[in-house]
Amino acid sequence: MKGKKIIVGVTGGIAAYKSAELVRLLVKEGANTFVAMTRNAARFVTPLTFETLSNNRVIRHMFDNTTAPLDHITWAQEADLVIISPATANFIGKIANGIADDFLSTLVIASTAKILVCPSMNSQMFANAAVQVNLKRIAERGYVIMDPAEGELACHTEGKGRLPDPQEIMEKVRFLISGQDLKGLRILVTAGPTVEPLDPVRFISNRSTGRMGYAVAKAAGRRGATVTLVSGPTALTAPRGMMIYRVQTALEMKRAVLDCSAEADVIIKAAAVSDYRPRERADQKIKKGAETMTIDLEKNPDILAELGRTKRSNKPLLVGFAAETEDLLINAKEKLQAKDIDMIVANDVSREDAGFASETNIVKILYRDGTQEDLPLMKKDEVADHLLDKIKDLIGEKE
Repeated sequence: MKGKKIIVGVTGGIAAYKSAELVRLLVKEGANTFVAMTRNAARFVTPLTFETLSNNRVIRHMFDNTTAPLDHITWAQEADLVIISPATANFIGKIANGIADDFLSTLVIASTAKILVCPSMNSQMFANAAVQVNLKRIAERGYVIMDPAEGELACHTEGKGRLPDPQEIMEKVRFLISGQDLKGLRILVTAGPTVEPLDPVRFISNRSTGRMGYAVAKAAGRRGATVTLVSGPTALTAPRGMMIYRVQTALEMKRAVLDCSAEADVIIKAAAVSDYRPRERADQKIKKGAETMTIDLEKNPDILAELGRTKRSNKPLLVGFAAETEDLLINAKEKLQAKDIDMIVANDVSREDAGFASETNIVKILYRDGTQEDLPLMKKDEVADHLLDKIKDLIGEKE
């Protein structure tokens, strides 16, 4: 996103305050961010807020001392993306009917960039036939419309009409300005831990949060791939725009992965699957009793190894993860060979900056041909994109 020119158009709705966070996130990722506001938007959030966050002047009026005569043209045609957030029913009606009576509406009509519209309004207003006709009309003209969220609204009612979370809008922005270089690929990703019940209350699991797998799934979807995510239990927000299978146990994950694997071009096994499960599960809570207790465990299936044994010709491309606390390279190489996979991503989870709950990771990528790549400390989102770059290269070599 670095170097991209993005315009955020803020209209007069209560959700305008959320757009301040959106601008902050855009600037944080390196986008050259400009803000254009309607007159009523400035009643909710001051222009000074956006000027401070964007470090650029904010334009509210078509004609004043700070606006050059052709700003509406230069801003519109130099932009890589225009985001209308929030987009009120009134403003949607304007652009649907070609009305340009202020700076922002004129800019939108003059723009040659992609335009992302984020509706935000009362649920009854959103459901109104006129609003729906206007949304359909601008969609037919190529505008991208983000579906509003459901929940409690500012008017103290429940329904559909909330402005999506700024993080969700950011994910859509990343998708719109990315190169879509993975379009046509079908990628299956597993993420998170599995849990193996002892009784209705207790279970065996591990420390995986699912962050790395979710980062890979989001990055693949953003770059145009058709993504299926098989997720163990996590506290992460479900990515939009992909099929998600939620599982609990290793056996459930195995069934979901094998059911989806036939259509996949690439399978990325980032999940931390429990190696063992209790041989027996108690129907009722096990009560405290003796000083010690023995639990009989049995081995879970090795999903990645089974995929390696059954893959057809050179498809799907198989990628594994090795989370280790010692002998990192020795263990990763052994897994790479034993499971007959194409590449493995190894990391030392005993490090504070590369463990399960960390936002960063430091990994080594090992390939079937014996080559190895050592990556520096990176955000997990950056690791995900780098990994997908390498997968794209491997697919190109096989074709």
